[in-house]
Amino acid sequence: MNIYTVDVLPGAEYLPLGLVQGSCIQTKHLGADIGQSFKSLVGGELKSYSEMLDKARDTAMQRMVAQAAAMGADAIVGVRISTSAVMQGAAEMLCYGTAIRFKR
Repeated sequence: MNIYTVDVLPGAEYLPLGLVQGSCIQTKHLGADIGQSFKSLVGGELKSYSEMLDKARDTAMQRMVAQAAAMGADAIVGVRISTSAVMQGAAEMLCYGTAIRFKR
């Protein structure tokens, strides 16, 4: 399924099917959380947190695509991704957009 961040596909004719979304709340285990707190003392990338966010983003995106496929969509336009801290060491990733079906 094609995913677009633009709100409109110039020259394409399609019908909007509705909002689709996917979300995921991801956390790291306590050992990784403690290890990353030491890393913050010397600086640099917090790789286990980057991996956590990558995994959460992938899961949220897959859930959004699955919802669009269930609606019979050909693509999703206007896709946005947001994140928020839920608690120490845990983050929510939310993907949303508009499912569309191309006119044939």
